[in-house]
Amino acid sequence: MGVRNSPDGGAEDLEDLVDLADVERAAVARLPRDVRDFIAGGSGDEVTLAANRAALDGVGVVPRVLAGVEVADTGTSLVGTEAALPVAVAPMAYQCLAHPGGEVATAAAAGAAGVPFTVGTLSSRAVEEIAKTGATLWFQLYWLRDRGLVEELVARAEAAGCRALVITVDVPVMGRRRRDVRNGFSLPADVRAAHLSGGVTRAHERREVGSGVAEHTSTAFDPALGWRDVEWLRTRTRLPLVVKGVLDPRDATRCVELGASAVVVSNHGGRQLDGVVPSAVALPRVVEAVAGAGEVLFDSGVRGGVDVLRALALGATGVLLGRPVLWGLAVGGERGVARVLELLRAEFTQALLLAGCADVGAARGLATALTGPGAP
Repeated sequence: MGVRNSPDGGAEDLEDLVDLADVERAAVARLPRDVRDFIAGGSGDEVTLAANRAALDGVGVVPRVLAGVEVADTGTSLVGTEAALPVAVAPMAYQCLAHPGGEVATAAAAGAAGVPFTVGTLSSRAVEEIAKTGATLWFQLYWLRDRGLVEELVARAEAAGCRALVITVDVPVMGRRRRDVRNGFSLPADVRAAHLSGGVTRAHERREVGSGVAEHTSTAFDPALGWRDVEWLRTRTRLPLVVKGVLDPRDATRCVELGASAVVVSNHGGRQLDGVVPSAVALPRVVEAVAGAGEVLFDSGVRGGVDVLRALALGATGVLLGRPVLWGLAVGGERGVARVLELLRAEFTQALLLAGCADVGAARGLATALTGPGAP
């Protein structure tokens, strides 16, 4: 296995890519099968993976007319940080698999676009190196068995200037991702988890065929993460705390009661428990339960500017964008990610105008209706 892209991306003319689906098709054509499947795949039968997209497609936005809107303002604030779009780049592991520039290239593009970039615990570049791009950074934390390492990562994130701490709570163990198992997926020698020691098990070191990433995380992650740990973390950092992976309104309420500034309604892009509720279906109930006590962000299935509008109309403060960013990285490195964010901005701006919305706040006041099978 290896990364086929050259450091400058070696990409076709990015201007020929007119939507995020074009970017995905171009990336799929470039990447080795195992890397492609690692990015695209979900867990189990991939029911939730497909349901995320179907649920978003089933949300009809009811536009306002005669609004007199000539120019739409896409700017907003996300977890206390200014953003040019109601979008942050989601935490995604091992980005050097997609392109040698990895997280540094992605963060540079996000910074230029004016959107926050979330550094992952399983980043293939260290937070200190990524911070040199000048991008607005959040830091994503998986709960590790080594509590000392958790404290160390929090301290490093603060020292590097990260503006929020995002704890992912839906991975007590990694979901069984059959594509990775079938491919015997493991990392090449030049890609590693920069924030962890020991690295990921190589294919030739394993006694059984399976996913080396899953084996490593089962050793490093602590499945016993509980509410007391969230309380402990809240006392250990001055950064705003974001809890990612919430679907039940009761859990969302508890998060804000414990001091979280925001929750992310997410099913991990269909990569954890298969068969769970699509994020778009869970979102309105979480928004209602939180009732303004904290921000509610959304991810899982966002593939364009209209999806951002849909999420806002359902009550979200903003969205986290995942796989499309990696496809852009694979196609053209920093330039490829920049193209993805440029397309998203253009689509979202047009969606605001067509919906009669002068700004992000107006979009959150739009009505929605179900348009899928069984809708009235």
